[in-house]
Amino acid sequence: MKFLNGLPGLKLFNFITLFPHKIEAYFRDGLPGKAVEKGILKINILNLRDFSEDKWRRVDDIIYGGGPGMLLKVAPIHRALESLGSEKGRVIYPSPSGIPFSQSHAVSFCEENQPFTFLSGYYEGIDHRVIEHLVDTELSLGNYVISSGDLACLCISDAILRLTPGFMGGAEQSLMDESHNREGVLEYPQYTRPAEYNGWKVPDVLLQGNHREIENWKETNRKSIQNSERRELE
Repeated sequence: MKFLNGLPGLKLFNFITLFPHKIEAYFRDGLPGKAVEKGILKINILNLRDFSEDKWRRVDDIIYGGGPGMLLKVAPIHRALESLGSEKGRVIYPSPSGIPFSQSHAVSFCEENQPFTFLSGYYEGIDHRVIEHLVDTELSLGNYVISSGDLACLCISDAILRLTPGFMGGAEQSLMDESHNREGVLEYPQYTRPAEYNGWKVPDVLLQGNHREIENWKETNRKSIQNSERRELE
């Protein structure tokens, strides 16, 4: 697999996972699937169990010092990363302890001229030596815990991929208007036909065709994070 090939915007995403079919399924349909078909994205999926030296293909073990659950071992992860050679790029590991992931991270990562490797955690997580010595960026999706790192890896990779030129199939303008492109600012409300349903009406200004007034309405009705309904629960 060759990275870039001189094509602007081409991305290489590596995924290290225990469940390759989950990653494959996501990149089979919709815009991600089209990105693969068009050569905007190359994906490389590594099954972590292939890097176990255990005849039972085990990749986890009990926790030193005691505690519930199991941890992913450092050695299989190290071997998987080493197998990628120069195509490893930035190694991203999602965890509750990471830096909160934001749109600014997605923009910055998208501009990087290198591959990305997404490492999925499971069970109680991974041996901390992986984070200390092998991971470049530890990210959190929020103050909650999910059962599979695959979901978090797909969320982060999608946020990066959708900013890549050509991914939106000519609809790049929508990227300019959406939430978070300006610090602390969310997108304006949007409506489609019919103009009235069940007594619920679309604002008149959006139906009258005056583009200047429509743009003013959009700007006025953008929500700020501080004043929106997206306040953090206390």
